[in-house]
Amino acid sequence: QLQLEESGGGLVQPGGSLRLSCTASGFRLDKHAIGWFRQAPGKEREFVAAEGNVGTNYADSVKGRFTISRDNAKNMVYLQMNSLKPEDTAVYYCNAGTHWGTSQPGPYWGQGTQVTVSS
Repeated sequence: QLQLEESGGGLVQPGGSLRLSCTASGFRLDKHAIGWFRQAPGKEREFVAAEGNVGTNYADSVKGRFTISRDNAKNMVYLQMNSLKPEDTAVYYCNAGTHWGTSQPGPYWGQGTQVTVSS
């Protein structure tokens, strides 16, 4: 039974910071490239960030503000989000098996965690 579970979402003011985490069970994250995607109401799911053995890749909209990382020993993935904007409001999803070069998702998904940026 392969699972990913996100946590750390919530309400934050514009300009604030938030760190999302994702825990994996049933498989080892060290064998997969990882990523984060997000989906706002009425919008398509979009790529946010990915990390693989050749480095990191970010959507232009979050470059310089978000940082993806992992801890293979803990089987966890993180997304540090700084300088948050209202347009960052979305449900954020953890993904394993992300295609680093194309930013397409792999087969493993979490259920998502809501991030709301508002004053």
